Amino acid sequence: MQHATHYVTSKESRGSSILARRKSLFWRIHFWAALIASPFALIATLTGILYIFSPQIEEALYADIDHVTATGNMRSLDEIVQAASDAAPHGAILRSVIPALSATDSVRVLFMVPDAAGTMNSTAGEHAAHSHGAVAKSVDAVATPSRSVRSKPPTIAYVNPYDAKVLAMMPSEDRFGSWSKRLHSSLLQGENWRWMVELAASWLMVMLLTGVYLWWPRNGEKTLPQRGTSGRKWWAQWHSFVGVVLSIMSLVILTTGLTWSKYAGDQVRLARDSVGQAPPQAPPNLKSMPIEGKSPMTWQAAADAARRQAPEVSLQLTAPRGATGTWRVNNYDRSQPEKRVDMVLDAYSGNALFYAGWKEQTVFSKATGIGIPFHRGDFGLWNQLVLLVFGLGVAFSLISGWVMFFKRRKAGSFGLPKLLPGAWKSTPIAAGMSAVFLCSVMPLLAISAACLAVLEIFLHFRTIKANAG
Repeated sequence: MQHATHYVTSKESRGSSILARRKSLFWRIHFWAALIASPFALIATLTGILYIFSPQIEEALYADIDHVTATGNMRSLDEIVQAASDAAPHGAILRSVIPALSATDSVRVLFMVPDAAGTMNSTAGEHAAHSHGAVAKSVDAVATPSRSVRSKPPTIAYVNPYDAKVLAMMPSEDRFGSWSKRLHSSLLQGENWRWMVELAASWLMVMLLTGVYLWWPRNGEKTLPQRGTSGRKWWAQWHSFVGVVLSIMSLVILTTGLTWSKYAGDQVRLARDSVGQAPPQAPPNLKSMPIEGKSPMTWQAAADAARRQAPEVSLQLTAPRGATGTWRVNNYDRSQPEKRVDMVLDAYSGNALFYAGWKEQTVFSKATGIGIPFHRGDFGLWNQLVLLVFGLGVAFSLISGWVMFFKRRKAGSFGLPKLLPGAWKSTPIAAGMSAVFLCSVMPLLAISAACLAVLEIFLHFRTIKANAG
């Protein structure tokens, strides 16, 4: 009996030793993840809170150009497009039109405008068109910009549909919503700096997973904040509690954010396409069939044909190129995913050569169709308030982590959590497989983790040398 007791005690001791090594390892990884991610993550959180309230801010800033007073009957869409074209800068190429959905909406006409160097958006010529009179003429009639030129956001003409008066001509990137989006996604540093936010999001994922592991209750440990605590213990309790409470939503926000990031997004899209989950795409060889004695549809006729076949949602129309080109139609409003639509219309009959609505979407595209608008707060005030509470919780979790760090750190030391001997060898198989998966999906995580591994090896040998001395 004594031998049996000794065996059980020994076994428990070994288990406790493995658990201690693993916890020291996860603390170390959690610390590195926080060190890398938290500065950018805190900025992204605060700018994200600003971004989600863009609708209310834009309503106050642009009410006089986004909305009009209904007075009689609307003018023909062709007359509206012509008025916008006449007011557009020299050399502008008409890209697409967003007709008014409600009686108080203005019409938005999108142009690609060359900058001082003569460059414009490389996609402008794909489906752009000039409008002269009632018929949309092909962009082949103008010089199509080279695909090698850099991208430039469109300029939008806002037109009153009742009198065809141009209310304003504004580059799309000058709107507050576009500015706050760039602030959130790239800190206003341009597309080449989006990697900063992506790197932070990648390590936030690691911080989230290691944090849940460290919080997970073992041997009757308390997981809820206890009354009467103070100092670092109070910060630690609430740091872990808030982080875990927000963990599911954090996973959703991080995942949806990474789907449209540059490097991780490419990996996600590659995996999506490889398993047949890409959204339905119109065949590239669709052509309109000219009808003898019949002219191509005008802007108004195309809008009417699209409205007959599409859900009741704001639409964006792009005119055809050439005699056999097709009209492209998609929903401009992304806050109603169940009304998603992508259509290709014959330029003469108005019949749909291709139609993909919500029912035709894959499981993946439906998930992102809901998840991404939720991430942006597009579903209304309730969505914005949920994200506000979430953002404040994340900010508290990040700040409280640094408070604990400075309370724990001894004067003159870096404060790196101690790594017990054999900690790396105690890595659970599931954790190792998860690390491989995350690094394969998030290239920036893989690169930075490799650099971190080199640093850890250096620190390891420096510790051995110090102990030997």
